[in-house]
Amino acid sequence: MNYRTIGVVELNSIALGMQTADEMSKAASVTLVMARPTCPGRYMVMVAGDTGSVTSSVEAGREVGGEVVVDWFVISSLHPSVLPALSGTTITPRINALGVIETYTVASCIIAADAAAKAGNVELIEIRFAAGLAGKSFVTMTGDVGSVTASVAAGIEGVGESGPVLSHVVIPSPSDELKAQLL
Repeated sequence: MNYRTIGVVELNSIALGMQTADEMSKAASVTLVMARPTCPGRYMVMVAGDTGSVTSSVEAGREVGGEVVVDWFVISSLHPSVLPALSGTTITPRINALGVIETYTVASCIIAADAAAKAGNVELIEIRFAAGLAGKSFVTMTGDVGSVTASVAAGIEGVGESGPVLSHVVIPSPSDELKAQLL
């Protein structure tokens, strides 16, 4: 399905996360895209729909989650490559330069990925979040060196006050061994 507006609420409680997912899906006419635990004992809820409904749903989620909300966002014009990268269904035939942005939260990583994809001629390879990463997340992307450099910079800037960004790199010519691990 083609989701143009998505919203995420990330929480530090699995139980409250499930309650938040329920309340978010009841608060407005949205599709519950994802509701699941992530490391380290967090819970992520993602909804999609029209901008007003997603905004209302996220506001309800933030209210229910209260003090255990770690991060949240609404993106009203999501880049079409973000959801395939999140679900691991991106097909990347080859890797040129490699860009990586590592963040502290899933929400900030999705924000960074969206900003990076919008900023340059890059392909998102993957958005990996929280499972086995102590709650951290990262996005990988490829393209020519200039595009990857510009997209990484835009992704970092796009995170803004969400986050924080823990690390980022641009590898101009990754080794064949590293490429094999990414594809």
